[in-house]
Amino acid sequence: MQGVYFRASTADCARSLALCGRASNEPDGSVLVLAAGAVAALDKLVEWLHTGPPMARVTSVEIEIIEPATMEWPPGFTTR
Repeated sequence: MQGVYFRASTADCARSLALCGRASNEPDGSVLVLAAGAVAALDKLVEWLHTGPPMARVTSVEIEIIEPATMEWPPGFTTR
């Protein structure tokens, strides 16, 4: 869901959990979140993503676990 600061709010949440990665808008209007870090922190981010920021309407969350070494991760957490 766009227009409710979803990416920025996701980045704030991820940074508070010391995760690195990014949140970006997809052509279909969804938001793609790639995150790496401690498993407990990732679990908290996933829990937060099911609700998102106050004005968001989250209809689904799809999770795919990838090997972190297969990607180049940005320092910190960014948005695009």
